[in-house]
Amino acid sequence: MYWLEHSQTLPTTLDEAWDFIKTPTNLNRITPDDLDFEIITELPEEMTNGLLIEYRVGVPLFGKQTWISEIKHIRPRHSFVDDQRVGPYKLWYHYHEVTEAPDNAGVTFLDRIAYEVPFSIFGKIAHPFLVRPTLERIFNHRTTALAQIFSKGDS
Repeated sequence: MYWLEHSQTLPTTLDEAWDFIKTPTNLNRITPDDLDFEIITELPEEMTNGLLIEYRVGVPLFGKQTWISEIKHIRPRHSFVDDQRVGPYKLWYHYHEVTEAPDNAGVTFLDRIAYEVPFSIFGKIAHPFLVRPTLERIFNHRTTALAQIFSKGDS
């Protein structure tokens, strides 16, 4: 199993941060264009426990893949989990959290992901050269996208 953790603090309020992350369609706004990301499910304005979301996402070397996530463990104005039910990973458990930063510095967005790659030894060989760099690139893109969204008050 592998772990990825990413955090950033942005100049916003807890209410604005939660309003952004509780809206499932906002995932489109923070996903790199080259992943050819497409939400298939008709989504509510706000996520709910047990919500299943189907996506199509471009996976390097494998093309467009179906990904179904279940939203669960929602703690309003604090955290939730998206848990892959079907998708490119053997396991994907993504914890999202927003908390007020110390000294009124804004809000800290935290992503903590536990994941396993498929294809046994081949997946483990590909992990440091393909999987991990792709995930880091995605979260670097999210860092930039969120900074632009919250610096403009565009949430």
